[in-house]
Amino acid sequence: MENTAPSNNSNSPCKKQIFILSGQSNMAGRGGVDRRHHHWNGVVPLECQSDPSILRLSANLHWETAHEPLHADIDTKKTCGVGPGMSFANAVRERVGLVALVPCAVGGTAIKEWARGQHLYENMVRRAKASMSVDGEGESEIRALLWFQGESDTSTQHDAAAYQGNMEKLIQNVRQDLCLPDLPIIQVALASGDKKYLEKVREAQLSINIPNVVCVDAKGLQLQDDNLHLTTEAQVQLGSMLAESFLSNFGTTLQSDGVGSHSSA
Repeated sequence: MENTAPSNNSNSPCKKQIFILSGQSNMAGRGGVDRRHHHWNGVVPLECQSDPSILRLSANLHWETAHEPLHADIDTKKTCGVGPGMSFANAVRERVGLVALVPCAVGGTAIKEWARGQHLYENMVRRAKASMSVDGEGESEIRALLWFQGESDTSTQHDAAAYQGNMEKLIQNVRQDLCLPDLPIIQVALASGDKKYLEKVREAQLSINIPNVVCVDAKGLQLQDDNLHLTTEAQVQLGSMLAESFLSNFGTTLQSDGVGSHSSA
């Protein structure tokens, strides 16, 4: 039986501040990927550089220094590039301290594939629980779920109409299964998708009204030639937007918990 407790390769005594990264390809990251040759160009912007204070949970549940592409061993059927995760982590680390990322996103997945009982959902919950198990109680805390998904739900009226209910159920389930009833969730409203029902899914995302759930709007961010995936520059910008949203909406919880620097960002 597989051991689900992650090993800790970091000797840092700091409490890990955990962020779950989930959804589909634009969260996994396709920045800098040549879709014709399935090759990542290896360009890592300054905002996405590695830092000892940013960790990632590998597919094998080991903590390691985070680096692009964050989802390379998670979203394994496609070529991964730059996503928003490292830009986000670098933007919050001075306030947060030790940032611990748990990549879970998989490209080309519809929200019904993230329902409780489905492999993707169960793997996300398993990884989230494992991220807290290594250090013992009180040594780490899940701070937020960052969610960017929905492009695969823009092709049919049925999927688009069902999106809001499915997303609200996912929020309810993940909070229940992680025993975190107030878990902050930052979702991203789509920048791209099938034009037939893109606006219907975006409307659903922007209409969700649940405590501690906020939405960052990616509309207008630069797309690659495929008109689906964000460019590297857009991913850097999105990471910054996610960081600003987290710090402005949930940053006070860091101060009340005595986390990181209390200076304003």
